[in-house]
Amino acid sequence: MIRHVVMFTWKPEATQEQKAAVPAGLAELPDRIPQIRRYEYGAGINPGNQDFVLVADFADHDDFVTYRDHPAHREFIDRCVTPIAASLARVQYRLPG
Repeated sequence: MIRHVVMFTWKPEATQEQKAAVPAGLAELPDRIPQIRRYEYGAGINPGNQDFVLVADFADHDDFVTYRDHPAHREFIDRCVTPIAASLARVQYRLPG
């Protein structure tokens, strides 16, 4: 299994509507990309930390790459994330077992 983690920091000028579009858009992706095994995400709750996090699991690296490059995922990034992201931190790693 491959775990994909992304932590987001939003631009100060990001609106509440733009921020709300992120989880709404993410909620649509598991139905459109069957390679997603597990998908969790949410807004940060501690001031001064990251603003949002996504954790996704995939059966293997090929499934992760399919997700990463999938047109629905790319469109979501371009529409919802790129306009408001000040920074992103990403990591993918193999789960033990």
